[in-house]
Amino acid sequence: MTSLPPRPGLPLREGRDLLTPRPLFVERGINPHAPGSAHLKLGRTEILATVSIEDKPAPHMRGKKEGWLTAEYAMLPRATTDRQARDRNLQNGRRHEIQRLLGRALRSCIDLRHFRNQTLYVDCDVLVADGGTRVASVLAGYAALHDLSDRLIHAGTLTEWPLIHAVGAASIGLIGDELRVDLDYAEDKVARADLNVVATADGLLIEAQGGAEEGPITQAEYVRLLTAGVEAVGGLLKDVQRQL
Repeated sequence: MTSLPPRPGLPLREGRDLLTPRPLFVERGINPHAPGSAHLKLGRTEILATVSIEDKPAPHMRGKKEGWLTAEYAMLPRATTDRQARDRNLQNGRRHEIQRLLGRALRSCIDLRHFRNQTLYVDCDVLVADGGTRVASVLAGYAALHDLSDRLIHAGTLTEWPLIHAVGAASIGLIGDELRVDLDYAEDKVARADLNVVATADGLLIEAQGGAEEGPITQAEYVRLLTAGVEAVGGLLKDVQRQL
């Protein structure tokens, strides 16, 4: 697929073409108190992800052969251009939606039979937001689980590698007729359709979340978004794995 320069009046991409994600940097082991952690930057968006292990099964997992993984998501007050009050409302719809997405995505990458009678908590905190915070949180959460797995193997706590898939996510949007990969905030707010695609490194689809913003799109456009999303995830995960 050939990338064309953005038409006049559309958001610029700061030197990257339409199908190229923003620069990605990740550092694991960033929190000395957490058994697994990672700091991830995707463009100007920054996420700190930590993993904690509780030696207690989730209530619905008692007596079962595997443990459980749950995720929490929060945005710091100055993650955006204006200060936002700390979110103390556990019923916040957007936060709850993102946490459920993160939990589903990260549970798909790990064999929880290695954590029987335990609960893994993956906390993703947005330090700086410039679009794509939920997809960056999936990538950061995976990196933190990789850090956890490596530490447990080296400590002898686990004898088998618990991660069964490399899992990541990417945002894809249509601005006018242009398909763009990894939208920043300026692009996201003018997209007429966008998807957050969660997939594995080998192209298996886990979830697609999003839709049209300015009226219906065609089935062909949706499939194009989905296909580009899966391809973008593969590229982003190569960057993550290279830096772990």
